[in-house]
Amino acid sequence: MIQTPTEKREATEDVGRNAADNPTMGDIINRRYSRRGFLQGTLATSAIAVTVSPLALMAADEAHAQEKASAFSFEEIAAGSDENHRVAPGYNANILLRWGDPVLADAPEFDPKNQTPAAQEKQFGYNNDYVGFIPLDGSDDRGLLVVNHEYTNPELMFPGAAVERDDEIVIDEWTKDMVDIEMAAHGGTIIEIQKGADGSWSPVRDGEMNRRISVNTPMEISGPAAGHPRLQTSADETGRKVFGTLNNCAGGVTPWGTYLMAEENTHGYFLGELPADHKEAANYERMGVPGGWYNWGKFHDRFDLSKEPNEPNRFGWIVEVDPMDPNAIPKKRTALGRYKHEGCETIRNKDGRAVSYSGDDERFDYVYKFVTSGTIDDDNRQANMDLLDEGTLHVARFDEDGTVEWMPLVHGEGPLTSENGFESQADVLVETRRAADLLGATKMDRPEDVQPNTETGKVYVMLTNNTKREEGDTNPANPRADNAFGHIIEITETDGDFASTKSTWEILLKCGDPSIAEVGATFSPATSENGWFGMPDNAAVDADGRLWVSTDGNSEEKTGRTDGLWAVGTEGEDRATSKLFFRCPVGAEMCGPVFTPNGETLFLAVQHPGDAGLATFEKPATRWPDFSDDLPVRPSVVVITKQDGGKIGV
Repeated sequence: MIQTPTEKREATEDVGRNAADNPTMGDIINRRYSRRGFLQGTLATSAIAVTVSPLALMAADEAHAQEKASAFSFEEIAAGSDENHRVAPGYNANILLRWGDPVLADAPEFDPKNQTPAAQEKQFGYNNDYVGFIPLDGSDDRGLLVVNHEYTNPELMFPGAAVERDDEIVIDEWTKDMVDIEMAAHGGTIIEIQKGADGSWSPVRDGEMNRRISVNTPMEISGPAAGHPRLQTSADETGRKVFGTLNNCAGGVTPWGTYLMAEENTHGYFLGELPADHKEAANYERMGVPGGWYNWGKFHDRFDLSKEPNEPNRFGWIVEVDPMDPNAIPKKRTALGRYKHEGCETIRNKDGRAVSYSGDDERFDYVYKFVTSGTIDDDNRQANMDLLDEGTLHVARFDEDGTVEWMPLVHGEGPLTSENGFESQADVLVETRRAADLLGATKMDRPEDVQPNTETGKVYVMLTNNTKREEGDTNPANPRADNAFGHIIEITETDGDFASTKSTWEILLKCGDPSIAEVGATFSPATSENGWFGMPDNAAVDADGRLWVSTDGNSEEKTGRTDGLWAVGTEGEDRATSKLFFRCPVGAEMCGPVFTPNGETLFLAVQHPGDAGLATFEKPATRWPDFSDDLPVRPSVVVITKQDGGKIGV
């Protein structure tokens, strides 16, 4: 089967490098529910596994299920695959920002056949992933949109660069300009947007806070690992300064209005080799360094391990940016740990402390949360600017009795001592994965977004898939071997205290086609043939506390449908019922999603559209969103509003 460049990248980013013998989530699930067995009866009923809550099991009565009222009132669209996007009837889905659109006031217009690094530094970057909205002046109709740019698809970006060889798309000749354009297309965008009198949204091109962040943006390293010798390089002997951020996947917006950029698959940007006896060899093996996806190391020494062996330790962190000040220096907050952060959703706990959740996006890796030492000062925004430098990072152990133990990663406690190679808290944070291995954290099926719901005290963990999990290697929280379609775990934080160290958990749903019994999907029978999905990735909770899930990995070949956005019931009789609201054009992944506080506008990110089969700049699978022969396919942010006004999905 032909693999797209994105699929090849994903295959090498997510190989499962955790050799620890900690129980996997599948082991735990099997132990927890081994006494219950499976329901017997109709095909629909047999597909509902016993690892879901009693409320979900009640939904197995199909006659009863069809009488249920959904929490979402929109008319569901049909699943499928074509060159355009589709949205539920009664809604407008318009293009807000496209790769190459001007961000800064002096940015040139996009010219795909005459790209330059200088132009790209001022234009909207490539492969938009996380999207956040920060209201200005308390308005839902004006705000800052903050957007991550995760990675680049050079075969779709550069005219004449890609060639087909042996059923594969390759780029034979790289130039420094191409590399520098890629580097400029990474990072993030901060741009003012506003809603007009006609209800349509548009960018404010001369917005004073508009900003591009790239691999060339000066940043500071803060927190316990700042200045440590393992972060020092020939270009920065202090270990406190670094240029740029890489592979920013999902992210978050803090309660004090800063923008968090999560560095995920940073290993893929490095070339070269370390000596076998180098002190970082085991650390880099656990992180997959070097990944060798990009040719940057041929033109920039810092991405060549043989020349700058410490540079990878300066990536894999959470970056905090003050979007209100375009001159503010972004800071890498090392207290939150170094691993493949999918995102970083942060909420205000009831005791005033900030709590941040993040998944380590690789097969058999872990779920984390960070609790600040200090509390949020609602009257003094500036006092919150370094809150993320002090606190406790925890990793999750999902036990078979249905509890979650949040274990602190603190130097000197338990196995995190000098005897195991941890001389300080800096070592614990640089090697967060190894520290979590030693604590016995539960090996998960590729944790992605971890989305808290402050209204209910629940936390939703997106587990995309794990086809490397074998029979006998399952556990209660990861119950399926060869888990191609993923599942969603619901954590209930004790008494609504998100800082608690003891919580409970259950499976909200297991994904996949519920009509195929052996898949073991657990959508309620009220879910239509269009409503089920596979590979949950990002998530959002709207103004009414309802869960929305976007996906990564659905395709004509895998599921007969593109990726998209589904509304998922979580409470009462609507629990585990899913409806398709938006679907992507062919080849694309659904990212984003985020609502304005009033719930009347939804922003979505369509990433790597047209990346299907042997796609190139000249022959993409679609020319979305412009559908012009002289323009390439372009990753874009879509803005959705209700045609007659009001909240989305109501």
